[in-house]
Amino acid sequence: VQLQASGGGLVQYGGSLRLSCVASGFNFNWLSVAWFRQAPGKEREGVSCISSSETIRYAESVKGRFTISRDNAKNTVYLQMNSLKPDDTAVDYCAKGPCIGPILNNYREHRSKYDSWGRETQVTVSS
Repeated sequence: VQLQASGGGLVQYGGSLRLSCVASGFNFNWLSVAWFRQAPGKEREGVSCISSSETIRYAESVKGRFTISRDNAKNTVYLQMNSLKPDDTAVDYCAKGPCIGPILNNYREHRSKYDSWGRETQVTVSS
């Protein structure tokens, strides 16, 4: 499986971005995909995930602002990010792995469960 993230950029406080994660080399319909991010000087953290059955989970810090979705016809998972804050500034990644809340939210302990990390995309939010 190969994943590639895109869609990052520079936005002002309160702005929006939509990230895309395109998959290849696997039956996408069976794929569970998660978004992670890593801010400067901080550990990587789970942001959101969507399973093949469209179970969805979010980190508490993005609930109500971010929306994850998938388009199986395009082999793509989207992360719509609204009401962006400077704290959302990070390098964002998508990966293949389980969409289970306690696993998503504890990357340090469960990092081995995620693979096929795609190329990152930078999100920068100015104040």
